[in-house]
Amino acid sequence: MAVPAVERRAATGDKAAVRWTPRAGARVGSIDFVRGVVMILMAIDHVRVYSGLPAGGPSPGIFFTRWITHFVAPGFVFLAGTAAFLHGRKLGDLAALSKFLFVRGAWLVLLELTVIRFAWTFNFDYANYLLAGVIWMIGCCMMLMAAAVHVPLATMAAFGVGIIALHNVSDLASGPLNALFGESGPNWLLKILYFGGAVQLGSTGPPLLVLFVIVPWIGVMMAGYAFGRVMEMPAERRRAISLQLGIALTVLFVVLRAFNVYGDPRPWSGSPWLLRFLNTTKYPASLSFLLMTLGPMFILLAYAERWRGKLVDIVTTFGRVPMFYYLLHVPVIHLAACVVSLVREGRVNPWLFGNHPMAPPAIPEGYTWSLGLLYVVFAICVIVLYFPCRWFARVRATRRSAWLSYI
Repeated sequence: MAVPAVERRAATGDKAAVRWTPRAGARVGSIDFVRGVVMILMAIDHVRVYSGLPAGGPSPGIFFTRWITHFVAPGFVFLAGTAAFLHGRKLGDLAALSKFLFVRGAWLVLLELTVIRFAWTFNFDYANYLLAGVIWMIGCCMMLMAAAVHVPLATMAAFGVGIIALHNVSDLASGPLNALFGESGPNWLLKILYFGGAVQLGSTGPPLLVLFVIVPWIGVMMAGYAFGRVMEMPAERRRAISLQLGIALTVLFVVLRAFNVYGDPRPWSGSPWLLRFLNTTKYPASLSFLLMTLGPMFILLAYAERWRGKLVDIVTTFGRVPMFYYLLHVPVIHLAACVVSLVREGRVNPWLFGNHPMAPPAIPEGYTWSLGLLYVVFAICVIVLYFPCRWFARVRATRRSAWLSYI
């Protein structure tokens, strides 16, 4: 594919070349479809939060209910990077893209700490609980990407892949690192960047519970951004590349996990061997976790290039408005849990107004749902969410408003 001269200068590091040739083009339907699958799977785990069922066990049914949702964050973050690249191509200006990413990232962080925090808990206990979840992490990564988009694309790809592949080296040096940190452990910045945990905001401020850290997710977003170049290629070419990448990453996961030497801080052993083999580390996301999830995502992306039909259109609708869906799905699921509690107990259980999802109070005796009820509530919530998402997708497609691009 021919590359305009002004873009070639940018790719080789010419600081004077700050503009791209705009390529408006049609939306890439396969991206929207895969993002839609991610959005739907996300709802399973967030219904589980209010069901009282544990994350990942003890039964195979509960394990795979959690495991299938592991594909959400990697797909969400990687395709956010790809969408940023394609949005920049439409803008035709790296400076405009940089401004957009920084403002949108700051906006997402604000939403996480205010609106989304309330949606999870239905309480205003901000003085005792703030959660740095996936939207916080995406917002922080976008603000970092505002600077990163100015480096050559090949450099961006190398840094992204390098962060993904090498960050688990810290596991091999856990002893020296612990000695370096001392009894106090990592400081607040290191917790936000990689280690996670509670960060005290000032001497009297609330604790910020860091669930999603920046590394390696910034690497995933950088790799997704570089992958945007592939999504500009003809459909069959990008399909072939996606399929090859998907198979390669999936095979690499199996091989790396089988050797059990590097890639995850929790080596697997014993039985049930399949569950232990698949039980990779999400917080922070290990190399094995990312290979296990991104590989199948690429394979799905490849096959989605050729899929058509009503069901594909429905799923794609969710993928066209991912942030709108996210902002809506948490309160919808929370309200659904309140309705279930009212039906089952004759009241709305106060447990549903506790500080979920990272630090919930003890689950009341007899509250926990069956796995079947979890999936019934999940299906109802997704159906309910489809109609406002379809409306908002039409609004975004027909109206030209700057603020719509931030939701």
